[in-house]
Amino acid sequence: MTVKRSRPTGTHHGDLRNALEQAALALVAEKGAHGFTLAEACRRAGVSVAAPYKHFADRDALLASLALKGYEEQRRRYRGALAAYTDPADQLAAFAAAYVRFAIEERALFDITFLAGLDKTRHSELAEAGSFLHDDLTPVTGRITGDAESALDLLVHVAAAAHGLALFHQQDMLPADRSSPAWAEEQAALAAHALAAHYTAR
Repeated sequence: MTVKRSRPTGTHHGDLRNALEQAALALVAEKGAHGFTLAEACRRAGVSVAAPYKHFADRDALLASLALKGYEEQRRRYRGALAAYTDPADQLAAFAAAYVRFAIEERALFDITFLAGLDKTRHSELAEAGSFLHDDLTPVTGRITGDAESALDLLVHVAAAAHGLALFHQQDMLPADRSSPAWAEEQAALAAHALAAHYTAR
């Protein structure tokens, strides 16, 4: 999802919901997932402070809508990564690289999806959308481990490695000679291969 330039204040919006979402994305890109108010999103979108309540109960509801879009975009990318290979270890490596790539290319969506602290008991659609990681990938890890419990363990380990590398890159915690997106993606893929080999050898 591309962050679009918002319209000037006072401009009429034919699609208020999208205008507010784009404004919120731009603000998250600038200030982080916790760094803006709903009123700021209204000003950025060029609408009155009363306008959002036609679509969103509050700021978290606006962020939850964007988080849902984040999950959908991730699933599209991850399924494409899995479809490119037939070997399960290669599929896991492609998923791990795609995870890091999503975090880098769609930082605002990544921050909203994983760092905004949204209450999934209040926004149950997010818990449901997040379950795709398990649904799409445990069949892959199960082909490596041979049992459901170990398949889930392997998935958690691969996802955790990819998530950690994504955050390390995002927060400039990697050495200068290892700070490129390509290096982070490559390391995520290598970690996935190593973990797959570990579970295969057990």
